[in-house]
Amino acid sequence: MNEEFELIAKTFMGLEPVLAEELSKLGANNVKIGRRMVSFTGDKELMYRANFQLHTAIRILKPIKKFKACSAEDVYEQIKEIDWNKYMDNKTTFAVDSVVFSEEFRHSKFVAYKVKDAIVDRFRENTGERPNVSVTNPDLRLHIHIADEDATLCLDSSGESLHRRGYRQDSVEAPLNEVLAAGMILMTGWNGDTDFIDPMCGSGTLLIEAALIARNISPGVFRKEYAFEKWADFDKELFDSIYNDDSEEREFKHHIYGYDVDPKAVGKARLNVKAAGLIKDITIEPQDFKDFSQPKEKAIIVTNPPYGERISTPNLLATYKMIGERLKNEFKGNTAWVLSYREECFDQIGLKPSIKIPVFNGSLECELRKYQMFEGKFRDFRSEGNEIKTDEEKAAMAEKRRFKEHREFKKRLDEDAEMAAGDIRSFTFKHHPSYEIAQQRIERRKRLRQYDDKENGRDGRERRPRRDDSQREGQRREGRRDWDFRREDREKRRDGNDFKRKGDDFRRGRDDHKRGERPNRGGERQFKSDNKRDFKNKERRRYED
Repeated sequence: MNEEFELIAKTFMGLEPVLAEELSKLGANNVKIGRRMVSFTGDKELMYRANFQLHTAIRILKPIKKFKACSAEDVYEQIKEIDWNKYMDNKTTFAVDSVVFSEEFRHSKFVAYKVKDAIVDRFRENTGERPNVSVTNPDLRLHIHIADEDATLCLDSSGESLHRRGYRQDSVEAPLNEVLAAGMILMTGWNGDTDFIDPMCGSGTLLIEAALIARNISPGVFRKEYAFEKWADFDKELFDSIYNDDSEEREFKHHIYGYDVDPKAVGKARLNVKAAGLIKDITIEPQDFKDFSQPKEKAIIVTNPPYGERISTPNLLATYKMIGERLKNEFKGNTAWVLSYREECFDQIGLKPSIKIPVFNGSLECELRKYQMFEGKFRDFRSEGNEIKTDEEKAAMAEKRRFKEHREFKKRLDEDAEMAAGDIRSFTFKHHPSYEIAQQRIERRKRLRQYDDKENGRDGRERRPRRDDSQREGQRREGRRDWDFRREDREKRRDGNDFKRKGDDFRRGRDDHKRGERPNRGGERQFKSDNKRDFKNKERRRYED
């Protein structure tokens, strides 16, 4: 019986359950889901199969040492203690990748340098020679992961990332990752029982991954090499038997259709499909989504429309509105899955999703949403015994909801980490609805003040007193107008007929220099006193005549 050891499969956040299910079907033991990874145990054959057959794994790691890393010296000493003669010699080239989440280590490359120094010093002390580092094509690739004080050093059995299948000859701008595309398809539950459509196919990644899943073709069949082929204990005969075994492949009785409005993208997608050897299963045509019509056979749509993050798209919201209209009118009785990033884009679709699954497309926290279109009324659909969500989908939605609530609560706790211990009253008040309302009121007042300041700066004066000005002084700007309130000026004004100064108006909300103005018929402004004077002069001339 072959010896079993621990292995780690890395993936995108959101695809961990899909990867765990793949591993279970592959025969892995002790499958445990983590953050962006799934740990399991298996033998050498399982490690080879995991690299060759998994659709949703980015790389397969084999841990060789776990230790506590409280300082850089701890990392150096622990790595130096390893018997490296089991894995390499002084002529072996190597490279070190590092991922660090720790307060002690602020830079991941610093940790990688420490690992490299420890290995080099170990060989120099024992043999007098040192191995060389090769970043591009090393014989041995190492991976160190540090979370707080827990460090794990692994051998990378994959080498180049597993998302690089090997069939992509050309691509459009910002293509969809192959691992994410396969994960999207597996999350829909589609296994080749209906036609598959991508109306915005781009370079055809979703189409090719769908064909591989439908025909049960291993995605590693296109790759030229794996890192474990350079290991000292590599079993070539065992791997050749896995590579040449196509007994699990099956025929695909339906068809896959891809459309794109860009003729150049259609040409690139056809080139990739030809390189993958899937021409008989996939048809790609140039067509705008607005011209999409009802398919003759039952089908599923899985698509990744642009969401204006990596690619600038004019009329982005109008595009999503058109998607919703096409689905409602030309895809009745079928199911559509849409991946996007912006909530305002989803709102434009105008359909209520039955499932929302959060996934990460690189650093973007996206959502994959399911839309169920009915041929008739929803009541008739339910009366026939149909279900919008299966029990598995309901359980998955509940788990995602719990995860999201836990993440939001943890974020609140992190925000209040600096509060004094036991200050639960402050914590409770800060997250009470009344506190949020008060904060909104404060922000609204700030915006109003900023608007007033902007208007005042434009006109050079205060239009009206501020709301918080209890004295109604108005805080008028100096240097723009003569606001002299000295005693002698008051006496001069009292001696005259008009107590108020010319051009001054103390009424709140009025512009002083426009006192008594009203628009005349010619569009210009004229004072009331001028109107009266003109009227009197006119009457006087009329009387004199």
